[in-house]
Amino acid sequence: MRKNLYGRDVKHEIRNLRYSLKAVDRSLRRLAPMLSDAVSLNGVPRGNGHSHPRLSAKARASLVLQGRYMGYVRQLKLSQKAHVRKIRQTKGVRAAIQVARRMGREWARV
Repeated sequence: MRKNLYGRDVKHEIRNLRYSLKAVDRSLRRLAPMLSDAVSLNGVPRGNGHSHPRLSAKARASLVLQGRYMGYVRQLKLSQKAHVRKIRQTKGVRAAIQVARRMGREWARV
């Protein structure tokens, strides 16, 4: 029998390689159904309940404003938040963001 550099015979190495390839083959066979379930035929991922809806530019802009408003308002005291909410109802979100931003800056300086 021929020995390789590590003292093992070639037969033993081929047997190890075959076992490894069988293991890889089994893993791929188990993985294939999982992947086909995750992706539909046209390549678009299936919805899993956590997908994001497609938003129009107007809806996205609205969400951006909402995020800014919440970011500024969360830093204010309760009385300041109430004041900003009133401004939001009367003058709109943009005006409320400006007031909340100003209040946050004044509060940070103190």
